[in-house]
Amino acid sequence: MPSTPRRAPSAALLLALALLVACQKPEPPAAAAPGGAPPVTVAATITREVLDSDEFPGRIEATQAVRVRARVNGYVERVAFTPGSEVAAGDLLYELDARPFKARVAEAEAALAATEAQLALARTESKRQAQMLETQATSRREYDAAAAAVKNLEAARGANRATLARARLDLGYTRVTAPIAGRVGKDEITVGNLVQGENADSPVLTTLVSIDPVYVSFEADERAYLKYIAGARGAPLKVAVGLADEQGFPHAARLNFVDNNIESASGTVRLRATLSNAERRFTPGLFARVRLEAATGAREVVMVADRAIGTDQSKRYVLVVGADKVANYREVRIGRQVGGLRVIEDGLQAGESIVVNGLQRVRPGSPVTPSSVPMEKADQAATPSPQPPAS
Repeated sequence: MPSTPRRAPSAALLLALALLVACQKPEPPAAAAPGGAPPVTVAATITREVLDSDEFPGRIEATQAVRVRARVNGYVERVAFTPGSEVAAGDLLYELDARPFKARVAEAEAALAATEAQLALARTESKRQAQMLETQATSRREYDAAAAAVKNLEAARGANRATLARARLDLGYTRVTAPIAGRVGKDEITVGNLVQGENADSPVLTTLVSIDPVYVSFEADERAYLKYIAGARGAPLKVAVGLADEQGFPHAARLNFVDNNIESASGTVRLRATLSNAERRFTPGLFARVRLEAATGAREVVMVADRAIGTDQSKRYVLVVGADKVANYREVRIGRQVGGLRVIEDGLQAGESIVVNGLQRVRPGSPVTPSSVPMEKADQAATPSPQPPAS
């Protein structure tokens, strides 16, 4: 059989395809501008007076912390505090069974009384022997024996007094009191338990930390040490503290300790500042943000918007636009951020114009179409879109 010939496309189908192709015109590139120079937003660098400071992580610490232990052996008879409450120095925390200690005190008092009675008799006998010796009514040997008996009993009386003082001291130790004012912790030992207070590793009854003031401890690197501590030459440094749920650094502190060496392993030095805690805002162990300010006055620095700074491997750079409207690569050394702007330590001069929007679409050394905005508003400025040429 002869093969069936293929049908040619209909005229209507060809017309539809032609119209579809005609409607799909190529769109001009969004970044392109007349002459091939991409549009960018530029801003002039500004100068401000800034006080040098750095931020460090820190921890709140108590100025005093005590692990309360018993000093004698005994059974716990009473827990006299509420865990987590504030106590004053001298407040009762624990009571141990005092009856054995009272018995020792009574025994020591009786021994002392007996010794004092014997001593009084011995002194009377010694005085009598002295009178008899003058009339040759006794021997020198008898007189010396009477005098020695007095001295022995005086020594025994001293020993009895020491024993009584020790017994009374142990009796006092059955009342465990707060050595400092502060907040008491959990009652680790409860009523009815035996504590071996005379052992070196006796159990902790509870813990006690002071409340006001507190320390904030932090570590600074060698650069910060040379910049602030060594450069201050003994001048007072300002320290400000902020907690994790706070904005900025609302709490003023006073630097009172700088360690006497820099740790070779970490290259850091330990510092500590004193912080008022009258409002009970700080609890030992809390994370804190610490800002250390230089003792010197404010200095004038060049500042730019953060978005104007590019990263080239380990380097930071900006694109400087001159009168020739060409973006030139410039390496910079950045500092800290202040009020939404970044400090430029080196690489830029005041008044130079740099690209703040459109940095990714510009190649160093290529022409651009700049549109100027103030540096403070660079983050809100959008990259201008090129206007299509009039037909």
